[in-house]
Amino acid sequence: MPDTAYMVNSFDIETVDNLDPELRRIVQRRAALLGPAYKLFYRNPVRFVRGQGVHLYDADGQAYLDAYNNVPSVGHCHPRVVEAIARQAGTLNTHTRYASDLILDYAERLLATYPAELGHVMFTCTGSEAVDLALRIARFQTGGEGVIITANAYHGVTTATAEISPSLGPAVPLGRSIWTVPAPVPAGTADAGQAFAAHVRAAIADMSRHGVKLAAFIADSLFSSDGIWPGPAGFLRPVVDAVHEAGGLYIADEVQPGFGRTGDAMWGFQRHGIVPDLAVMGKPMGNGMPIAGVAARPEVVEDFGNKIRYFNTFGGNSVCIAAAAAVLDVIEAEGLQENARTVGHYLLDTLTGIAAGTPRISGTRGAGLYAAVDFVRPGTAEPDGDAAIRVVNGLRERHVLISATGPDGNTLKIRPPLPFGTEHVDQLAAALTATLADLR
Repeated sequence: MPDTAYMVNSFDIETVDNLDPELRRIVQRRAALLGPAYKLFYRNPVRFVRGQGVHLYDADGQAYLDAYNNVPSVGHCHPRVVEAIARQAGTLNTHTRYASDLILDYAERLLATYPAELGHVMFTCTGSEAVDLALRIARFQTGGEGVIITANAYHGVTTATAEISPSLGPAVPLGRSIWTVPAPVPAGTADAGQAFAAHVRAAIADMSRHGVKLAAFIADSLFSSDGIWPGPAGFLRPVVDAVHEAGGLYIADEVQPGFGRTGDAMWGFQRHGIVPDLAVMGKPMGNGMPIAGVAARPEVVEDFGNKIRYFNTFGGNSVCIAAAAAVLDVIEAEGLQENARTVGHYLLDTLTGIAAGTPRISGTRGAGLYAAVDFVRPGTAEPDGDAAIRVVNGLRERHVLISATGPDGNTLKIRPPLPFGTEHVDQLAAALTATLADLR
């Protein structure tokens, strides 16, 4: 079997002859044209031709419940976002070097969702670019090079961000000035914050001993690639103190927990009662349009901005700004943050109830519409990545889409678009229960 370990839930190209003729043709054509770096999901890949709300539709018109994709944050092809894109594309689409109210109106609205301390926003095209820019700012501001990340983090695919993304696998080396700390596992204890901060302080001390000055600590507050560890809320506060004492900056990666996904707050870091120095946003910002950004404390970017010309031709273009503004409209008008909170509670309660009926599941966790289910070998605490992937593929056959995460690939990753409702949770639960019954 080829090495697909570093994208959990990869399709194995050596099994292509097992696919039906039409799908086999598409997969082989894809491999010939796009090359081996492009991976497909699922043992039996799905060919989608349309999306609407929390569903994707295959070429035969079969609906699949999307319990995985956070990029279409307000739902696939939301009519309000589609209309905003079309209207703006037919009016004007240009870069940020011309004066325009459109980008300013959006920046004002976006920053109003952040703590007052974060007063500037800079726009990019992708989350990877936003993280890359945040690292540049942090290194310029602090004069340091060192960055601390968690052991299985993912922060992007540019050269700079791949170097802080150990989840990409050993063939993608970490940067020479990158230090890792264990993810905050297990969470839920009273001293979780101090324990995690102790790891960060130890990394800072080791970094200093090797002659490297700290520039930044960066984390997604849900620790998504580390296995999804959202709590307890507040445990990141001591980490901020440790980073600031060492002269570094705290970067909140909001690509996954942001835009109301946790339900408790608009931004993931707000659950912890902290204010970062920089916050990076990505794909959900424009419901899949190429817009991302960095929100920053003004004092952190003042010297950088006065001495370094930053420009991104496509970042913050008119059409993407219109899409992003429409996303904020929908989140507010449809109460999607509150929906994430209430449906998220129902989702976690439902998953916990299912877990109680099988020794294969050792735990469930979640915050809003982001949930985890851990699989272990019965009678042991040994992670069972094989069982998790079998469940992921079993759900796919029942027309429900999720994936898996964590260093052992044994954690189900459930991360649907924000309009997900209790009826969708019930559909997911029925499919999961049926799939578990088939496990041997």
